[in-house]
Amino acid sequence: MGANPTTAGNREAWPLLPLKDWESTRATLHMWTQMAGKIRLALSPNINHYWGVTLYVNSRGLTTSTIPYGDSSFDMQFDFIDHKLIVTKNDGAARSIELAPKSVADFYAELKATLQALDINVKIWPMPVEIANPIRFDQDRIHASYDREYVSRFWRVLLSADEVLKEFRAEFIGKASPVHFFWGSFDLAATRFSGRRAPERPGADKVTKEAYSHEVISVGFWPGNGEGTDAAFYAYSAPEPAGFSTAKIIPAAASYNTKMSEYFLPYEEVRKSSSPRQALLDFAESTYIAGATLGKWDRAALERTSVPK
Repeated sequence: MGANPTTAGNREAWPLLPLKDWESTRATLHMWTQMAGKIRLALSPNINHYWGVTLYVNSRGLTTSTIPYGDSSFDMQFDFIDHKLIVTKNDGAARSIELAPKSVADFYAELKATLQALDINVKIWPMPVEIANPIRFDQDRIHASYDREYVSRFWRVLLSADEVLKEFRAEFIGKASPVHFFWGSFDLAATRFSGRRAPERPGADKVTKEAYSHEVISVGFWPGNGEGTDAAFYAYSAPEPAGFSTAKIIPAAASYNTKMSEYFLPYEEVRKSSSPRQALLDFAESTYIAGATLGKWDRAALERTSVPK
């Protein structure tokens, strides 16, 4: 795998990513990223909508960005070129862990030892979140796969999607999230806000209450999961306005999933299109226009004039 992925405008930047070929690796990597995310969660300020705990796509993989620690700071980098997790302190001290086939439990033990070697002491809840049948990190010897080729492909898709979603985000001048990677649900997302509070969700947990405290329209990329769902781009409006599920969305391959209350556009359809970048932009824009128009957002105040109405 080359070390220099092409830009999102080039079809080579959108490689094949059938979930069946790397599901065991995806599941293992998901747990590893949750460890890094939980460390950031434990040490970082509580930013609205949990934006302060996400990971970010960068030119080597996924990073926590800077994490404060007492009078110092550090970051954690999943390097998908050299296939290492690198922990670097602001005094220059650094340690790394090889990303290779190994159990979640072994990786967790290595990570704790690496942090201790750097005099970083942090306690996290070792139970995975947002998955079915979770196993504590220190007890999980089931998930132990790592396929470099497919991790590299996954990163290239993230890199391309991140570029396009940043382009899409730039056309919105209202409150908007960064383009960021949620390690709980293992997806890349960008969210726009109307500026109005949303009705409270009865019975929702505190994370959900915070995430959906205001009206949102979100778009992102998800690699799928072990329940037979393949990689796809998604979009939803919350709360969902009447008529959203039957709105005209492009490309034509996009469809509304009534169980999830979201639109899905299969990644493979984007990859095969004449312009993957344009296909994703069309999907992001058309789902936003549907949600914002039907939801009576003040679009004139929230959008740049270059956005087609």
